[in-house]
Amino acid sequence: MSTYIPESAMVIIAHPDDAEFGCAGTLALWAKHGARISYVLATSGDVGIADPKISREEAITIRQREQREASETACPGSEVVFLGERDGMVEATMDLRKRLVREIRRFKPEVVLTFNPQALFVRDTYINHPDHRAVGTCCLDAVFPAAGQPNLFEELEEEGLVAFKPRKVYIMMFGDGAETSVNITEVIDTKCAALEKHASQFRDGAPVEMIREWAQQNGKGKEMDYAESFKVITLESDEDWEKYKGEIAVRYTE
Repeated sequence: MSTYIPESAMVIIAHPDDAEFGCAGTLALWAKHGARISYVLATSGDVGIADPKISREEAITIRQREQREASETACPGSEVVFLGERDGMVEATMDLRKRLVREIRRFKPEVVLTFNPQALFVRDTYINHPDHRAVGTCCLDAVFPAAGQPNLFEELEEEGLVAFKPRKVYIMMFGDGAETSVNITEVIDTKCAALEKHASQFRDGAPVEMIREWAQQNGKGKEMDYAESFKVITLESDEDWEKYKGEIAVRYTE
């Protein structure tokens, strides 16, 4: 059970609609209570519309618009960043790690949310997308140690982007391994409304009943009608966070 509300959060994902399936309820809850929210997407979902009459360029336009509308629905005023990696071809490269470090140092999120890179089989009906696994790996490598280490990617300091270490990482979990549940009961309708913005992905409308069922399962036994589940890694203790607010470089100048 969790009532924690960070000051800021960044979700790092692969495609438009990833956040809406996995953690939009948590983001909406935090935004409702004052958190700044940033969405960073490795791709624009350019091969995610299975229609040969729609080009990659047209798909990018459609899916970026859908993501911006979904983000605005869940978290009004949030920012959305597209990194432009090729959909279906994302790799956990050093270049992508550096680009994620740049975004983390720029936005300074208290919490970063991302995929579980170890999840290969999800339930018995889904093989986890390789882009999800690559982005999850690259995100975790960017969060620690790179973002908070002043002697890694030091050229970013020339852009004014000093070392910054997030306080926590929330890893989206489906099934085994979840240790923290966020009660999204008050924003479940918002989560579903955000998912519905991705109309290009659904022939017969967004699977909102399935999303509600998943959230109900996550809340079972926890006195929550609807929940999202995570494994949470705490990188900075409460005491250190209040003292440094994640700006690790400060420690070397005191």
